[in-house]
Amino acid sequence: MSEVRTTPSEAAAAAAEARLPSFAAALRVWLKIGLLSFGGPAGQIALLHREVVDDRHWIGERRFLQALNFCTLLPGPEAQQLATYLGWIMHGVKGGLAAGLLFILPGAAVMLVLSVIYATLGDVPLIAALFFGLKCAVLVLVVEALVRIGRRALKGRAAWVLAAAAFVALFFLNLPFPAVVLAAGIIGYLAPGHFSAGSHGQAKGDAVALIDAVLAADPGRPARLAAEARKAGMVALALWLVPVAVLMAMVGGTYADIAWFFSKMAVVTVGGAYAVLAYVAQDAVQAYGWLSATEMLAGLGLAETTPGPLILVLQFVGFLAGFRAPEGLSGLGGGIIASGLVLWVTFAPCFAFVFLGAPVIEKLQDNKALSGALAAITAAVVGVVANLAVWFGLRVLFRDLVDVRFGPVAVSLPLPTSLDLAALALAILAAVALFRLKQGVLRTLGITAAAGVVLHLLQLL
Repeated sequence: MSEVRTTPSEAAAAAAEARLPSFAAALRVWLKIGLLSFGGPAGQIALLHREVVDDRHWIGERRFLQALNFCTLLPGPEAQQLATYLGWIMHGVKGGLAAGLLFILPGAAVMLVLSVIYATLGDVPLIAALFFGLKCAVLVLVVEALVRIGRRALKGRAAWVLAAAAFVALFFLNLPFPAVVLAAGIIGYLAPGHFSAGSHGQAKGDAVALIDAVLAADPGRPARLAAEARKAGMVALALWLVPVAVLMAMVGGTYADIAWFFSKMAVVTVGGAYAVLAYVAQDAVQAYGWLSATEMLAGLGLAETTPGPLILVLQFVGFLAGFRAPEGLSGLGGGIIASGLVLWVTFAPCFAFVFLGAPVIEKLQDNKALSGALAAITAAVVGVVANLAVWFGLRVLFRDLVDVRFGPVAVSLPLPTSLDLAALALAILAAVALFRLKQGVLRTLGITAAAGVVLHLLQLL
């Protein structure tokens, strides 16, 4: 019998591969991250970095940042997609699915429970007071997001001009959010030299990490994983698009509208959850009437208190749409089905984008035009979030608005006499807790929600 011999390079690759953690060990880490991923994208990325770079040395600093930059180019929640990419590069498609799903499911389960409580008990005065406090805090959180994104994105005169133009287009001209983002991307792609891509930090110089050792010993590994990834990406696309097509062609009604609306959202969510909220508020609140602006704020407050992507607020929107559907299938059953449908059409594309794009990640990193497009979109997102802050602020702080039109300009202006002093007081409390006392998101939400309950008990609300 002839003996099968391995080359030195094959032996080195096998030895490096053996040093990687087992799939079961990685699964426990992905679950831990999914349970603890509070604080929005910045906190979630920091948690991922601490777990896989600092504590376990599974991946090096430079490769982590390259993967993050790639995921920032994609529509959807970048932290969840980063987890999916890291899982894929370590254990292939099953690793990517495990990391990505465990990043979503704990928060989705909590959000479903909170949505049920809100839909069934939201009219109870004490519960309503708690949610009132939450929405006042969320207004401050949106302002904080505006400041944070602006510091990172507005580098140079062109970025400032683009951010201002995006705000004017949305607030004064009521142009669609996808059109604004697309126009910004085209401008950045055609003139990349005028925009500098925002940075999440500089690589410190890689320590020897497990996956880096594997890739150094086995440079062909990503290519071998690529074929499986492309198949998985195509399957994810089919699992996303086929049910949407069936619902639209054969069912219609609220659930077809939900599938179509949130599918559109899935491909324009470049810029993070705060950016897409402007799009959701524009259509889900004003066009479809699934919920009010006040309820949208309450949903965002709930999403801020749960682990997982902040974009899980869309699950809350879908639940209320299904709960109130005029069709026979409504109430709790309709809400649960609609909530699951939103999760499906929101996150199936995320897996498709990562699995189809991961094999060409290095090419994307070196493409100056794409980097310029990303930087321009990020600058425009500052204007988008500014519009969101003003839109929410007017509806939180004032009871009555009046619509004013002048040619193509159409704005809603507040009546000064309708200022809600309780909302103003709670917003100021939230601002002090967040900016002055540095209490963080969860504590700020808790303080303001508790203050809302106190105001109710004192009969001041």
